[in-house]
Amino acid sequence: MSKRVLLAGILGGVALFVWGGLSHTVLKLGDVGMHDLPQQAAMVNAMKAAIPHSGFYVFPQMDTGKIAAADENGPWGVLVYQPTGASSSMTRQLGKEFVLNIVQALIVAFLLSFAVGLTSYTSRVGYVVVLGGLVSLATNVEYWIWYGFPRNYTGGVMADKFIGMLIVGLVVAAFVKTKTASVTTMQGKAA
Repeated sequence: MSKRVLLAGILGGVALFVWGGLSHTVLKLGDVGMHDLPQQAAMVNAMKAAIPHSGFYVFPQMDTGKIAAADENGPWGVLVYQPTGASSSMTRQLGKEFVLNIVQALIVAFLLSFAVGLTSYTSRVGYVVVLGGLVSLATNVEYWIWYGFPRNYTGGVMADKFIGMLIVGLVVAAFVKTKTASVTTMQGKAA
């Protein structure tokens, strides 16, 4: 990996991390569609009594791939549960997010370095924007389809990811230049 690709990935990751902070704290894109749990104290006490282990839970139970007739009209959903409580410090989570953002931007810079024929800055940014579209669709739409995540939440998260990758593209494309496509002919050579 060249120094320019490495530098592009690191700077792109920093830019993505800064964007993530703005999108979540100022624009609140990560909070769109989220609601506080009604009657939280009663619900939390019931969960403490019923759910002893951390995990990702789906209800109603779907062991056979079919929902029982009694559950068809009842509530359904998903729950990510940690019985031990949340840490009041976000330092560890922010550190993990920062490393993730650097890795994402490094992958983008690496992929862009292999894209042939994207000689203009705009074409290189466009390439990364297409990757951003893929990133924003990849998991978010599946969660909407299969787990019923709210449309407005899905749209907000997709916008956050898409804009983040646009920003990565603006940074990375300034450093990573791609090669022009060369055409080699076999004129005058016997086959």
